[in-house]
Amino acid sequence: MAGDRLRFGVDLVTFFHPGFWGVGSHDAIVDHARAAPRAFWDMILDSVQASGVTGVELTFSPFNWQDAIKTYGSIDGFAAELARRGLTLCSGFFAELEAAGDFTDAEAQRALIDKAERYADFLKACGSDIMVIGAPLRQTLGAQPVQFHDFDRAKTIADFLNRLGATLHAAGVRLALHTEAHSIFAAARDVDLMMLLTDPAYVHMCPDTAHIIVAGSDPIQLVDRHHERMIIAHWKDAIGPMPADTPIDKHIHDRHQPYFCGFGLGRVDWPAWIRLLRDRAYEGWAILELDAAPDPVRDIANGLTLVRQALLPIYR
Repeated sequence: MAGDRLRFGVDLVTFFHPGFWGVGSHDAIVDHARAAPRAFWDMILDSVQASGVTGVELTFSPFNWQDAIKTYGSIDGFAAELARRGLTLCSGFFAELEAAGDFTDAEAQRALIDKAERYADFLKACGSDIMVIGAPLRQTLGAQPVQFHDFDRAKTIADFLNRLGATLHAAGVRLALHTEAHSIFAAARDVDLMMLLTDPAYVHMCPDTAHIIVAGSDPIQLVDRHHERMIIAHWKDAIGPMPADTPIDKHIHDRHQPYFCGFGLGRVDWPAWIRLLRDRAYEGWAILELDAAPDPVRDIANGLTLVRQALLPIYR
């Protein structure tokens, strides 16, 4: 059955909308999570279960692995809460690289690898073997002093990713680079460059269809070139590319929001996408991610219905 070969999950960033929690700001969500962690996490996991997907991808705090352990008392306690709802930890997002700035310093690299190793141990203990990693951000066009993302800089980053991937592999976890718009791994040329420079045995890929479009590229063509590196994918829609001179700073993720849209309402050619996965014999997790949805249960359920009715018959 096609539904067995494609398994559907959701990234918990989907629940980072103030409207879902009945509060006025993102800071208020964090405050609520700290004040009532058990109620906060129970509501998230109950909502994932109600939406119809079976996989959970952890992300940044207050939706990260440390928060989960603290809330449920232990790794086993969190795993039991997932199992009780018929849920699986499909993957975990590691956001530390994006925020690390210039991580060419050996000490900074050791700190990142140490954090990733501890995260990998948690993932493995919960039955997951995929760590999705966000790449460093690009520089705003025209910013001074100019930092070119050329072969030499890409090679430095790729060497680190190779070593990180090998470290995770030793822990039984696979590294998957996420195509985050305005990072060094989203636009077609940048993805091609990083895929060329990293070792396919240790560095895999998590394409995000919406982020690739926001970066001005074609997700179908791009993923087809590197389909053998894909071990998980974020299925998301977007209305089109952002302007080339978009400021890239701490607010970049907020600037992305207006460009994302409901599943099936944007530029992603979903029939072509599912044909690509069928023809390349892709099997694995599909993350129906919505960045901060006000009504995530309904939106995820609607996306899942569209997939089952319009796309899975093609995949079969």
